[in-house]
Amino acid sequence: MDKQYISGETGHGFSAKSANTGHYAQLNTYDYLADIPNNSEVTDLVEVQFKNTRKAYFHNCENLPLKKGDIVAVESNPGHDIGVVSLTGKLVPLQMKHANLKPNEEIRKIYRLARPNDMERYAEAKAREHDTMIQSRQIAKDLGLEMKIGDVEYQGDGNKAIFYYIADGRVDFRQLIKVLADTFHVRIEMKQIGARQEAGRIGGFGPCGRELCCAGWLKNFQSVGTSAARFQDLSLNPQKLAGQCAKLKCCMNYEVDQYVEAFQKLPTRDTMLYTQDADYYFFKADILAGLVTYSTDKRAPANLVTISAERAHDIIEMNKRGEKPVSLEVGGRKEPERPIDLATQEDLNRFDKKKRKKKHKNRQHHNDNRPE
Repeated sequence: MDKQYISGETGHGFSAKSANTGHYAQLNTYDYLADIPNNSEVTDLVEVQFKNTRKAYFHNCENLPLKKGDIVAVESNPGHDIGVVSLTGKLVPLQMKHANLKPNEEIRKIYRLARPNDMERYAEAKAREHDTMIQSRQIAKDLGLEMKIGDVEYQGDGNKAIFYYIADGRVDFRQLIKVLADTFHVRIEMKQIGARQEAGRIGGFGPCGRELCCAGWLKNFQSVGTSAARFQDLSLNPQKLAGQCAKLKCCMNYEVDQYVEAFQKLPTRDTMLYTQDADYYFFKADILAGLVTYSTDKRAPANLVTISAERAHDIIEMNKRGEKPVSLEVGGRKEPERPIDLATQEDLNRFDKKKRKKKHKNRQHHNDNRPE
């Protein structure tokens, strides 16, 4: 095979060593069974990935010695397509089960390892994708269709094109398909995607400064609700909670389980604490630190006292028995000790002071040696 295609210089993530390259990183599956002898011979099923988030499963009927990262020509309708082997062996049936594939679903076969002429046709087809997308958007606009074509993917042999579109409602694109087929002379397939899938295809950077999760590694989208923001005490500001896809940020689900677990250890917010000197209302909580702050005023911060969740539960049990402690804090300490910031222990300008003193000494030494 030609070296330029093996090295992935086509710009579409094909690599002979690994499928975890470019846009294919989010589709990469860690094969922890790869070192087991005869792992690839357990089943003839092979996982193959294509552009962006599309992947499919095929039979290795020819018993080709395939490994992860190999570029193969696979059966398609019509013709053939070009993809990268992303998984082989025992994990493939598990991935198929995870993808909810039906047992009676037709599984096509792998023809061969991609040849240089296959890769040349593939590169020619991929070079047409951007211009096709721009023209198709104009065609949809001229037809007055309420839809947006977000991406176009040509089949490896260039005989078919998949148009990914976004629409709020149902779209009658029968006339659109006829115009697209007459314009580009290929078989047309329309696939509707959501806003999150579009963001993953376009890519970008989030407010954290890193690449969007949907464009870098995330492949399964979990539903995100405002309850995740409430559990983490986040501001319910739509502009801050929404990502570039205008949906709630996927990263809000990353730590919500830890917050829910820690939140269960805190007393309920409507529980009052009674002491001999005052009655206290819930004011705020540091969920992960397990600290609760109480106020003597129900609607404003007054005489704030921060105690641990364990101390709050102890006082609640005492109140249930009809007892009232002298105060919320233990041993007269109102706030638990906080970690010390080492950066604040010394003056940041201490080196400059030493430098000035050195200059002063040099000036004094010069004056002492000056002739009278």
